[in-house]
Amino acid sequence: MPLLALMVACPLAIEVRNGAVAALPGLLSDGRISAGGHVAVVVGPGLGEEVLAEVKPALENCVVHSVSGGSVAAALGLVDELREGSHDAVVGIGGGRTLDVAKYAANQAGLPMVSVATNLAHDGIASPVASLEDDDGRKGSFGVHIPIAVVVDLDYVGRSPEEQLRSGIGDALSNLSALADWELAAEDRGEPIDGLAAAFARSGAESLLRGEDGLGSGAFHRTLAEALVLAVAGSSRPCSGACHEISHAIDALYPQQASHGEQVAVGALFASFLREDGLFEPLGAALRGHGVARVPADLGLDDEQFGAAVAKAPSTRPDRYTILERLELAEDEIRDRVARYVDAVDR
Repeated sequence: MPLLALMVACPLAIEVRNGAVAALPGLLSDGRISAGGHVAVVVGPGLGEEVLAEVKPALENCVVHSVSGGSVAAALGLVDELREGSHDAVVGIGGGRTLDVAKYAANQAGLPMVSVATNLAHDGIASPVASLEDDDGRKGSFGVHIPIAVVVDLDYVGRSPEEQLRSGIGDALSNLSALADWELAAEDRGEPIDGLAAAFARSGAESLLRGEDGLGSGAFHRTLAEALVLAVAGSSRPCSGACHEISHAIDALYPQQASHGEQVAVGALFASFLREDGLFEPLGAALRGHGVARVPADLGLDDEQFGAAVAKAPSTRPDRYTILERLELAEDEIRDRVARYVDAVDR
């Protein structure tokens, strides 16, 4: 009898622990990624340079490429540089922008990519998506291959600013809203649900929803890192619903307004308010407990601006069915729902 198995796209190796960076050279060789260390190391400013200094002595054959920012232009420039050399893989070291540039360039150059994260600001650590800015500062999302390996050194994560951790919390917790939207799509349109991908995303998000550790706790850093990695296993659907549509709309209408994680946090809480599915109160309490944005004012937006983003949101992902598509709210209805939502948030 033939055996059937679900194949889930995920990194081949995941290292989340204190001192994980020191294991990078061994991971490359033992994991058959690059036995001789012939890799292109892409590093951004800040802690990325410090990580490079720690591992470079053991990677004598590496070629270092420095990047600044997370633009399409920077990524295309890196593609050209990669094609001029001969590499077994690309190793991205730094924050979300650096990793997204490295993911996109590695994908275009046909090379596997290793993600070495120095902060936990969003789930780009392991996602099959690169978020890059155009010349006008507007963000676009590009599909890429998932990283072949992920390294998160909790020693470095613990030194990152609290606002980056809050952004990561917002991104991870928003998965609960995205999952609820996926269930709506299954109910209304018969869209199939990948139960394993959903279980991964839900388990990571709920560990944060129910957790009691504070931002400065090493245990919390581990939980957040694992939640962000688990969120993208198998499918982008459990981590991208109305919450991300609203964030994409904010990026289009009001570029560089707030961090991605805090925008999707507000989007998720608003979508939960619209669904009336019981998630609104526990999600709001978790966001409040960690000091994460919950209302438009926390993002520097007034209610009218947020309403404009809600109205535009469905057009950012016309192929994705969410609570916004189900309700098809008119402009006056959006204004009313936003006002009632803001009033309902526990201050």
